[in-house]
Amino acid sequence: MDLQDRETEVGSYFVATYPPFSVWSADHVPAATAALDTPPPDNPPPLGLYLHIPFCRTRCKFCYYRVYTDKNSRDVGTYLEALMRETALYADRPALAGRTLEFVYFGGGTPSFLSSSQLERLIASINQDWPWNDAREVTFECEPGTLQKSKLETIKALGTTRLSLGVEHFNDDILERSGRPHRSPEIFRAYEWAREVGFDQVNIDLIAGMVGDTESTWRDTVEQALTLDADSVTIYQMEVPHNTLLARTLESSNGKAPVADWATKRAWGDEAFRRFEDAGYVVSSAYTVVKPRDAGRFVYRDALWHGADMLGVGVASFSHLAGMQFQNFDDWNEYLAALQDGKLPISRALPVTKHQSLIRELVLQLKLGCVDAGYFRSKFAVEITDVFSEPLDSLASDDMLTVQGDDIRLTRAGLLRVDSLLPAFFEPQFRNIRYT
Repeated sequence: MDLQDRETEVGSYFVATYPPFSVWSADHVPAATAALDTPPPDNPPPLGLYLHIPFCRTRCKFCYYRVYTDKNSRDVGTYLEALMRETALYADRPALAGRTLEFVYFGGGTPSFLSSSQLERLIASINQDWPWNDAREVTFECEPGTLQKSKLETIKALGTTRLSLGVEHFNDDILERSGRPHRSPEIFRAYEWAREVGFDQVNIDLIAGMVGDTESTWRDTVEQALTLDADSVTIYQMEVPHNTLLARTLESSNGKAPVADWATKRAWGDEAFRRFEDAGYVVSSAYTVVKPRDAGRFVYRDALWHGADMLGVGVASFSHLAGMQFQNFDDWNEYLAALQDGKLPISRALPVTKHQSLIRELVLQLKLGCVDAGYFRSKFAVEITDVFSEPLDSLASDDMLTVQGDDIRLTRAGLLRVDSLLPAFFEPQFRNIRYT
C-alpha cells in the first residue's frame, strides 16, 4: 500500500541522508578515524558545524531525538565541558585543520535552554579552534518559552544570523496534548523580541496534523502564522517515529495514531502553501516557504544537500565528512566517558561510495522540488536521466514529476509526498528496510 493511502502509523519517513542510518555500524569506526587523519583534497567542499544541545523542559510526545529533561545544572555543565573538549579534539585532525566554517547550526533538544552565561562560555571556548566570524549563516533553534529579550540579545551577539522558533502550532490545547512546553502567548512575545533584537532572518516551524488537529485548528494556525510575517516558514507533516512517547502508547495499546491520515496532512500542507503563496511567499522545498529576498535563504540546507561536509558534535550527533558518515554515542555516559579518556566519541559509521554520494545528493535535492541533471553530469560524470530512468519514468507516469531536458521537476502532488517517493532511487539492498 502506498503511503498516500495510509493512516499515520508508527515509523520514520523523513529522509535526511543516504545510505540509511540503520546500516551504519561500529565495524566502520576505524575507517572514520582514518578518514579524519587524511588531508582534504585541494578544493574541499564547504564545511559546517552542528552543535547538539540535548536539553529540554519537557519531552514532546512525537520527539525521537536524544534529549534530556532530567539534568541539573551540574549535569549541563559537565556536558558543555565535554562538548568543548570534543571540538578541540577535532581541530587539529588533518581532514579539518585550517578549514573555515561555511555555516554553523545549534540544534537540539533546545539550544535556548542554556543560560546566557553558559552560551557565552561555550562559544568563547569553541571559537578558539573554530571561529565563525566569516560563516555565511549561523542558525540557532529556540523554544519560545525559554526566551527573554536579554537572552535573544546574547544569542545575536554570538553571531547568530538565522533564528528558528519551534512554534509547531498556535492552538494551546493541541500544544498541550503533544507535550509542547510553551503556549501561544509565549510565541507572540518571543517573536516580537526577536524582531526588536534584529536578527537577519527569523524562521518559524509548524507541524500539520498534530494530536487533536482539525481542519479548523490548522487553518487558524496558518492564519496566525501569516500575521507574524516571518522570513521563512517550515511546514512539516506529523509523523509518529519509533522511540517516541506517542509510539510507545500506540504500540502498547495496539491503537491507531490519533493524528490525521497522510491524505489529510498533504491537503493541509497544500492549503498552507497556497495561503503563503497568496501572501507573497515562494515554496522553496517540500517543507519551506520563504520571502523572495536574501533573508529567505537557508545555507545549512542548501550546502548539505549539495555535498558539503558537516561535523556534528554532541551526544548522538551525525557527521558527513571525508567520504564517511558517522554518529556519536547516543548514550550519555558512553559519550562523556570517551571524551574523558581523550577519545572521539564515534559509535558507528559507514563509508560512502561515489555512487552513493550521487544518490544522496539526488534524493535530497529532489526535496527542493527541482533537480538540474547538468549539475550531476558536471560533478559526477553521470546522466541521471539514464541511470535512474526507471523510477523517473514511473513517477512521471503517476504525475509526481516531469522531465524536460535537464530539468526534473516535482509536481505539487509529488512535492507534498516526496519522502515516500525517494526510496525508489535507493540501491536495491537499501529499499524496504527500516530507515533509522
